[in-house]
Amino acid sequence: MANPEHLKILKLGVEPWNQWRLDNRKAIPDLRSADLSGAMLEGADLGMARFEASNLRGSRLGGVNFTEASLAGADLNSAQLWMLNPRENTPDEDITRELHPIGATFTSANLSATNLGECVLWSANFQNSDLQRTNLSGTDLYRANLKGANLQESDFTNAVLNQTVLGGNDLSTVKGLETIRHLGPSTIGIDTIYESKGNIPEAFLRGAGVPEDFIVYMRSLVGKAIDFYSCFISYSTKDDDFAQRLHADLQQKGVRCWFAPEDLKIGDKFRMRIDESIRIYDKLMVVLSDNSIRSPWVEDEVEAALEKEHKQNKLVLFPIRLDDAVMETDQAWAASLRRTRHIGDFHAWKDHDSYQESFERLLRDLKAEST
Repeated sequence: MANPEHLKILKLGVEPWNQWRLDNRKAIPDLRSADLSGAMLEGADLGMARFEASNLRGSRLGGVNFTEASLAGADLNSAQLWMLNPRENTPDEDITRELHPIGATFTSANLSATNLGECVLWSANFQNSDLQRTNLSGTDLYRANLKGANLQESDFTNAVLNQTVLGGNDLSTVKGLETIRHLGPSTIGIDTIYESKGNIPEAFLRGAGVPEDFIVYMRSLVGKAIDFYSCFISYSTKDDDFAQRLHADLQQKGVRCWFAPEDLKIGDKFRMRIDESIRIYDKLMVVLSDNSIRSPWVEDEVEAALEKEHKQNKLVLFPIRLDDAVMETDQAWAASLRRTRHIGDFHAWKDHDSYQESFERLLRDLKAEST
């Protein structure tokens, strides 16, 4: 239970409280299980205070110093942990006022199992704090500093991030990362990637502004081999049903793949982007059919892939077929493929068992080429 004398002084107001802290520097405020809901504590010095299981719901805590305080199991739901700091400037003799959020300081504080749901945590400093099992759902973490904080099993469902700092955090067990709303880019330290062993939802990383190329190879940087190379699926849109199914199944198995339909206009910016990406990424999977084999674009892509193979001395082109067109055509490029390449046979792709057998063979080929 809270120390009655400490609680009485705090309820007198921030100014008397801070003066008491100055006069009693060795005192450790004991406010355990106190009911401070709706309290106006902006700017209070609550460093090293004990708030275990206290009720701080809806309280105003902007600029509060909670350094090394213990708030384990406390309820800060809907608390406001920031305040506006007016700053005067005098350009051209005109005084203007800029408002800057000053957040609460939780440096090295114990916030394990604390309820911070729906809080406004603008510019709050949680550096090196213990936030394991803490509820941060729906919180606004604009400019918050979470560097070095223990976030094990914390809940970030529907939280808001913008210019938030994460560094040295293990995010592998954090809940709700894929539901976070990103209102702007945030800082994700490379040490966080390593601490998490790469187990971070890609949607979260993209929302935070992490470059796509880094996301692609992230897991290999933390000691996890890339099981499969990335690839583009080149196909005729008349074979879209098959391409959609193949794409979904490859993604589910961990193969990073994208569509490259043949009917995109040559001058289309998206088409130009695909052409560039095909050159960058590892494999080109060409879906050969009566629909696609007559396409000049498919022919161009096959030739480009073969040229890339020659330059890099590695396999790039993975042809698969949906019918017998490539086996019967007299087009030179297609005839060369059937003579020199194994062509994956998906002609019975609408039959579940036949499709699965062909798909597993394709996976084995992709994996063998990536090792």
